Amino acid sequence: MSTTDIYETLGIKTIINAGGHMTILGGSVLSPEVRAAMESSNTAYTRMDDVFDGAGKAIAEMLGTEGGLVTSGCYAALVQGAAGILAGNDPERIRQLPDTTGMRDEFLIQKPTRYRYDRSVTVPGGKLVEVGDDDSCTPQQLRDAIGPQTVGILYFAAGERFPNTVSLPDAIEIAHAAGLPVLVDAAAEIYPLERMRRVATSGADLVCFGGKYLGSGNSTGILCGNGEYVSKARLNGFTGFETGNNSIGRGYKVDRQEVIGTTMALRHWLDTDHEQRLQLQSERIAQIADGLAGIPGVSARNMWEQDGEGPWMRLDVSWDEQARGRTAEQVSEALQNGSPAIFCRSDTGSLHIAVHTLGEGETEIVLRRLREELA
Repeated sequence: MSTTDIYETLGIKTIINAGGHMTILGGSVLSPEVRAAMESSNTAYTRMDDVFDGAGKAIAEMLGTEGGLVTSGCYAALVQGAAGILAGNDPERIRQLPDTTGMRDEFLIQKPTRYRYDRSVTVPGGKLVEVGDDDSCTPQQLRDAIGPQTVGILYFAAGERFPNTVSLPDAIEIAHAAGLPVLVDAAAEIYPLERMRRVATSGADLVCFGGKYLGSGNSTGILCGNGEYVSKARLNGFTGFETGNNSIGRGYKVDRQEVIGTTMALRHWLDTDHEQRLQLQSERIAQIADGLAGIPGVSARNMWEQDGEGPWMRLDVSWDEQARGRTAEQVSEALQNGSPAIFCRSDTGSLHIAVHTLGEGETEIVLRRLREELA
């Protein structure tokens, strides 16, 4: 049965994904290497603790860290990491979470880098304490914010690019000087590879990555870093619950296929010819941009050429909404409601087209539909 037949049988409408690795669209398409690894691991049973041991060792070796753990997404990695920081390996405290009575439970976060997913540390009972103001945070402010209830620092790795904020190395130095751990959300910080390894080996105690960005499943993530803290996070996971500690991580279960698949996805990502990968994306973007060039008032540019650092290239298609009498949101909705349905992100006056999640022949379809809606 083909992919289309499977969806049609269930009455599900398929979508051409020009939005990128989005959770609401299923995250990613598994690479052949990941599918093969998952199919192979599906043929036999084994103890999950043994799977975590073997995969964790391989992940740690690949990233240059002391420990590694596959989780059910980057958010789950943050929850388990925070739980490990809060309760450690104390069985009574592990059972007590999310009640943090008698525990230090405050995680510091720079106010300019607040983001949607920082609430993850509140799931096991942590409390977020903002440091600095809307526009800046200084090392001294971060240092002065440490108090008797501070248990650690949550660091948003993408926020390191924000101006007037504390760098990751400085945050780690400040935290460790006070005897505190650092939990890093590095969900999509996977390219350049030097950036990924630099964050993983930065000295942060726990670093979290999203598995979907590596070509693994939507419901997978990686937690790596200090071996002791990774072990504590693992105790707060679902295998810890099954061995009797009643951990909060029981709901963050992964199966053996996902663990093996994510480990192989990481290996494949680190071995990938990224110049070739980006060249393919550049060609797709050029094809769409050239095809839109003749439409008056519409401009298209490769956004990657401006920032030059992200894992994927995107095309910005923009126009004067007032002059054209049509907003980007309206065009985006028309694409989604069309046949075939196409999903892309929109901003004021522009559409953002991701090409790395397009399948064979879909670049031409996206171009055709864009011309129909914009011409």
